[in-house]
Amino acid sequence: MPTQSSAMWGQKSNRKLIIGIFGFSLGLFGILCGMFWEDLFNWIMHKEMALAPDTRVYENWKSPPLELNLDIYLYNWTNPEEFGNLSTKPILEQVGPYRFNERPDKVDIDWHPENASVSYRRRSFFYFDEEGSNGSLDDEIITLNAVALSAAATAKHWPSVKRAMVDVGLKVYGPEMSVRKKIDELLFTGYNDVMIDVAMAMPIFGDEVKVPFDKFGWFYTRNGSADLTGVFNVFTGADDLAKLGQMHTWNYQENTGFFESFCGMTNGSAGEFQPQHLKPGGSVGLFTPDMCRTIPLDYVETVDVEGLKGYKFAGGPRSVDNGTLYPENLCYCGGQCAPSGVMNISACRFGSPVFMSYPHFYNGDRFFVDQVEGLQPKQEDHEFYMVVEPNTGIPLEVAARFQVNMLVEPIEGIALYKDVPRIFFPLIWFEQKVRITPEMADQLKVLPIVLLSGQIFAGVCLAIGLVLLCWAPVEHMLSWCRSRRYDLKTPTKKNGEHKSRSHYSSAEELKSKASTLVCEKSTSGTPDSSPLLSRRQKATIVPASMCKSQTGDSVATASTSVSDNKQE
Repeated sequence: MPTQSSAMWGQKSNRKLIIGIFGFSLGLFGILCGMFWEDLFNWIMHKEMALAPDTRVYENWKSPPLELNLDIYLYNWTNPEEFGNLSTKPILEQVGPYRFNERPDKVDIDWHPENASVSYRRRSFFYFDEEGSNGSLDDEIITLNAVALSAAATAKHWPSVKRAMVDVGLKVYGPEMSVRKKIDELLFTGYNDVMIDVAMAMPIFGDEVKVPFDKFGWFYTRNGSADLTGVFNVFTGADDLAKLGQMHTWNYQENTGFFESFCGMTNGSAGEFQPQHLKPGGSVGLFTPDMCRTIPLDYVETVDVEGLKGYKFAGGPRSVDNGTLYPENLCYCGGQCAPSGVMNISACRFGSPVFMSYPHFYNGDRFFVDQVEGLQPKQEDHEFYMVVEPNTGIPLEVAARFQVNMLVEPIEGIALYKDVPRIFFPLIWFEQKVRITPEMADQLKVLPIVLLSGQIFAGVCLAIGLVLLCWAPVEHMLSWCRSRRYDLKTPTKKNGEHKSRSHYSSAEELKSKASTLVCEKSTSGTPDSSPLLSRRQKATIVPASMCKSQTGDSVATASTSVSDNKQE
């Protein structure tokens, strides 16, 4: 039958075994957690960020909660009467900004799970912000007659007979090189023009003349319309989060048809998302439906936005080059190559000689700035840039800035443009600047903290598991060392008459040995030699047979015998 000490030893052994198993399990969990935590984190991110009606990003994607402002600047032409004088440059005076609050939305949303994409249209409502504007919508300016110029440029490559008909129309209705209009008419309201009315009423030119609007205005029909920018089809990221928000088709086509080769490809971002896990030195693309092409933005620097690290991508010389600096951009010429600094989008704008650039021809050839007076390109005011959070691809700050220019040049057979200089004439530029709110930035700050916390948690689990796993062996080693040190300090007789307490296997053996020693001392002592007896007392000799028969209470019996002798 096991003794009490044996039971205690068994309990301690079981406890050590349990601690060891728990430590092993915890350490294994820490290793697995460290290995797969990032994959688990990315899986959760995939579920939350992929576009779907039930995901967190859907509402922010459909109707952005950020405050969007559209600031519009126009150029007042102060010396139009001297335009025919080749020795005098057009003098321009910038007016504005005229600020409009934009409320964007996405409509006609149609999901395509077969290729993980979604189709939609954009619709925005614009509200004039008088307090944020520098001027009134009733302000009047003198600007280039864009309608007459578009009509003349369209007839430039026509047969002489048809071109003569356009020339007669311009002479009959007497349009001038410039027009005086209110800001409101030039922007959203639009204004009537006789040339537009005639072209719509007398379709004698067939399909060669396309009149898309009954009025002219730079943003005419844009307010509240969902048809102007076309149908977008972007990837939802459901199958691959790296494709989230990237263009698949525009107006149901993978090629816009307005540029040759890869320049006409529908690619890049639709604006809301950029590729994830960006690296310094790369580039991103932004598809702009108003220009029917993708604008490349190159990495510039790493900046801080609301406490978040972001990569700044800006529109450099490459984005506005026509093959002069970058031969691969030759396909963007559109049949009319110009020095680096402007983008020919005439084909996208119904044949009108429209060339886009950055405001004040920023990052363009000095040739454009020197054609007119009143332009001062500055990086802080005219740079197009986008700051992107590199891990999620979410834009943190965007400053979208473009300028609309029209090419004025001599046109044979058109009297109004017979003796004019060749000038890329600036007309209007606009910017839309938006920055992430502190509340949204705080939400993005949590993501790397969660990733780091998981890795720290895995390390802590591994460390605790190793400690628990090594606890029992270390404790056993320390116990053995303490026992060994005690044995070295305790003397041992050569004849083996007694040994240290650590040499006895149990308490019973130790007690038995103690009783034997008492008996031996009693039998070997004499009355005269014992210091415990006086001379008058007689020693009582305990028989050897009694000592042999004694058990666990032998010591007590011997003590009682000695006490009786004292009484006698």
